[in-house]
Amino acid sequence: MTTVSLLNPLSRFLIAFIFLASGAGKAFAFAPTATMMSSVGFPSPSFFLACAILIELIGGTGLLLGFGTRYAAAALIVFLIPATLIFHAQFAGDPVSGQEQIAHTLKNLAIIGGLLKFVADGGGDYSLDNRHERKEIRI
Repeated sequence: MTTVSLLNPLSRFLIAFIFLASGAGKAFAFAPTATMMSSVGFPSPSFFLACAILIELIGGTGLLLGFGTRYAAAALIVFLIPATLIFHAQFAGDPVSGQEQIAHTLKNLAIIGGLLKFVADGGGDYSLDNRHERKEIRI
């Protein structure tokens, strides 16, 4: 076990934690979150909020465990793009919350960059994907 081999599970944990915490937060504050989504003109907020919670929790869990890592990361990217455009980027020019929205937009772009690395490379060391691949090779 080297320091480098620990970077894959550490990076999976750090990025997954964002989505797991966010999904849980949305689930526990469902009504206020749906109201906020409705206030920006989002159609069918309850339906799309339920979808967002599922994507964040399932994708975050897959990323954390390194199970279906490429698919989980891709799903989280597909989720983040419209979320960033709808809830953050369009408000960047707001005189009150513009700086905060720019920070959220840049944060999401950085997360997308990290997720793209998982799409390209998979879960890496100490992932269920990697364990499954090793079993297939041994047979």
